[in-house]
Amino acid sequence: MKNYQSILSFLYRQLPMHQRIGPKAIKLDLSNIISLMDLLDNPQDQLKYVHVTGTNGKGSVSHYIASILQEAGHKVGLYTSPHYKDFRERCKINGQLIPKNYVVAFVNRLKVLGAFETLKPSFFEISVALAFDYFASSKVDGVVLEVGLGGRLDSTNIITPVLSVITNIGLDHQNTLGDTLVAIAGEKAGIIKQDIPVLIGEYQKEVKPVFEKKANSLDAPLYYSRDLLNKTSIQVKEAINPFYRRNVETSLSASYLLKDLFNISEQHQRNGIENVRKNCYYIGRFQTLVSSPRVLADGAHNLPGLKALFGGIAKMSFGRLHIVLAMVGDKPLDKVLALFPKDAKYYFAKADIPRGKNKTVLKNEASSYGLLGKEYISVRKALAAAKQSAHKNDLVLVTGSIYTVAEVI
Repeated sequence: MKNYQSILSFLYRQLPMHQRIGPKAIKLDLSNIISLMDLLDNPQDQLKYVHVTGTNGKGSVSHYIASILQEAGHKVGLYTSPHYKDFRERCKINGQLIPKNYVVAFVNRLKVLGAFETLKPSFFEISVALAFDYFASSKVDGVVLEVGLGGRLDSTNIITPVLSVITNIGLDHQNTLGDTLVAIAGEKAGIIKQDIPVLIGEYQKEVKPVFEKKANSLDAPLYYSRDLLNKTSIQVKEAINPFYRRNVETSLSASYLLKDLFNISEQHQRNGIENVRKNCYYIGRFQTLVSSPRVLADGAHNLPGLKALFGGIAKMSFGRLHIVLAMVGDKPLDKVLALFPKDAKYYFAKADIPRGKNKTVLKNEASSYGLLGKEYISVRKALAAAKQSAHKNDLVLVTGSIYTVAEVI
């Protein structure tokens, strides 16, 4: 296969992909990624990593940390998932997407090695292996590596980082990670390594013993973000980030722990937070798409994420709220829908993936929570209707899943 589109078609068609089909695409087993990296001579062993997991905020924290490292003058690899519009968003160096020809050459190399026939890797395993290979060949100074799901058995968890970061613990992916905060924390704590410092972004009493027991067993120094904030004079401004305040604080705390290794100053921290979108091609989170009426897109989809989103929106000034809503169909929505404001006008659609929840079913479920509106044949049509209905001082919000946002940004 010679061109990028044929390679992408092969990856999407042949490999199980959580983004499209959900939990049955997940392989919670490290043996495959270990074998895959052995085939490639283990390029991941050449790199310095900041490993980031958590229920919410791990993508934001990863981008902020990468931006701060860039401001300190470093060549920084950033791996995140899933992507919004372009597969190459998963793998960036200083905000630049991985070149198409590198993706093509890498997949063809795996075909020559027989990896697809012998290992039958998942989509995620291929994307992680690609990132390791690309960052090593590009000789980056450091990599910020976001966990895909959980931590303990996630494909990214074959590295030894210089710092492990756990943003917070909430109820999400219970069918895979466990149905209690303690169980989920146990999976996330799997990224803690022998003698490697670990930072906890949000102090949560219920899961504190899980992290402390794991860290103590591995002699890993354990820090809480709230205890490190007095180490910097930087004030987190609401104007910089209206509702990701805790994520910013976690990122500043992480950069404090990294300051000697990467020669980070407070000016680097300040600039990194302010310039994150420019530095890191950071999209899809509290992103303004249009200014009048203001159209915001945010991929929040679970309880903690939506609480943070609506908490931030409550601090904003606008006329009426219009919500374009499409969600995935393999998660219970009762507690989630209860968070949505009843005085908003709703525009229901189906996200354009197999997992997308039927728009009529979504509308009916939402109406039982007092969320009223019409259904539309696509997210784009729903957004067009919302923009047409809204006055210039109103707010239009597109949310419900990453895949919903991907259709409009």
